[in-house]
Amino acid sequence: MVRNREIVLMSLFSLLLTFGAAVAGFYASGPVAGSLALILGLSLTGCQLFFTLRRYSAIKKLSYQLRVIRAGNYALDIRDVREGELSILKSEIYKMTLMLSEQAELLKKDKRYLADALSDISHQLKTPLTSMVVMTDLLGKPNLAEDKKQEFLRSIRSQLERIEWLVTSLLKLSKIDAGAVSFKCEIVSVKELLERATTPLLILMELKEQQLAIQGDPPEAVFAGDLNWTVEAILNIVKNAVEHTPAGGHIRLVYAENPLYTEVRVSDDGEGIDPDDLPHVFERFYRGKTANSDSVGIGLAMARSILVNQQAELAVKSETGQGTEFTVRFYKGAALK
Repeated sequence: MVRNREIVLMSLFSLLLTFGAAVAGFYASGPVAGSLALILGLSLTGCQLFFTLRRYSAIKKLSYQLRVIRAGNYALDIRDVREGELSILKSEIYKMTLMLSEQAELLKKDKRYLADALSDISHQLKTPLTSMVVMTDLLGKPNLAEDKKQEFLRSIRSQLERIEWLVTSLLKLSKIDAGAVSFKCEIVSVKELLERATTPLLILMELKEQQLAIQGDPPEAVFAGDLNWTVEAILNIVKNAVEHTPAGGHIRLVYAENPLYTEVRVSDDGEGIDPDDLPHVFERFYRGKTANSDSVGIGLAMARSILVNQQAELAVKSETGQGTEFTVRFYKGAALK
């Protein structure tokens, strides 16, 4: 406290006034008046110093608590229920502490997520890269049969395509997560959306002799969103249905519109999803018990990210051996308010 120049000057000024008042009282009214003025002035100065000392003690305690918080102890509660400026300051610091605690927790989650994501990506890339290195070494053998060379070349090409798809998908997901994607809000025909989403898969469906049915009520149903990105999302959902539906199976796309939302349902009569896997189907790199060996578990995660960023809802229900149904709902503007 004595290092505070303002407190020292105020105390000296108060003492000067006290002694001045005592001298004036002594000469004006006698020794009794002068003594009373001196006692009163010293008492007031002492009270002032006492309460200033208490305030400085509280500030010193608060300064220590701030050092503890800065060291990472965000659980410290410094709130004060009493009235006063210092209590208000403590309450504001406590609010800031809560905010810092939440931010620190988010940073920890981001670090864990980044570490897990890097580990998953490394795992996904390691297998095809190792396979290609082995096949490349085998291709260097002079006595390798021509049919084996062609087989290895086809396999290497397949692995490269898989890596290219994985990297492209990860870049898209990263852009969405970083908020670098500007989703359009335009009126989109659901029929056009489903036709564009299923066209790249028609040859695969034909090879597996699967039947595709698209139905809508009303046929001219629309929703507000980004056509190209939504095609990407629906494509991944339908692709998942194609991969998990046996030859000769059926895939149905049914859409409808009402005053609250436009709904698209993608269903199949395939193998279904195991109950243990169902809560995790939208997690990145998660591969269920029935996943294909080539699956990397990123398609449904991307679909969900795209739809959620357009305020749409994606849900799934499934029974083992009975098929799976994905439901997408694009809510109207009034329903979102």
